[in-house]
Amino acid sequence: MKSTPTDEFLRPAGMHDVPALMALRTEAEQWLQTKGTDQWSDPETGERALSKWRASIDEGRAWVVVDSSSDVLATVSRGPVDRDFWADGDEPETALYLYKLIVARAASGRDLGTRVIDWMSRLAALEGRSWVRIDTWRTNVGLHSYYERLGFKHVRTESPSHRLSGWLAQRPAGDVRLPQNPLRVLSDAEK
Repeated sequence: MKSTPTDEFLRPAGMHDVPALMALRTEAEQWLQTKGTDQWSDPETGERALSKWRASIDEGRAWVVVDSSSDVLATVSRGPVDRDFWADGDEPETALYLYKLIVARAASGRDLGTRVIDWMSRLAALEGRSWVRIDTWRTNVGLHSYYERLGFKHVRTESPSHRLSGWLAQRPAGDVRLPQNPLRVLSDAEK
């Protein structure tokens, strides 16, 4: 049964979610290939992703969107400033850094990506930050356009030789695109 927006909730990711997170990642890799991008085409990125997810979960930085059946529909993580991209002149402490936003293909069309970014934007504002920042794969112009439609402004592109990501963008903290349809965070009693 297809869930409705009111059936979708955010909760912290747990280690029990790792298989679902990796399934989301694998599905995204396959979908990206059909879009003509080389994003996540390196076979080693999957193992690195798994390791990073476990660390993000351990540190309480990974979140999942679930439906009323507890199926994982999307994920997002927040993380520390990536010093390969953001320098002191960017005032890195003024931003919340959004990573690993992935939405299940079956949940496409429900504005989950927008709603997750809105939640992160609200969180950034509550923390007194000025920006929500992202870095994306340099060659994925479709993803760049997606984020620009959601209010992100391209800051610059960095190209360190050891990274394939580096298209940097930010959007003001507190900028909410779908205020009438926020994601609700499950309380501990509801989990």
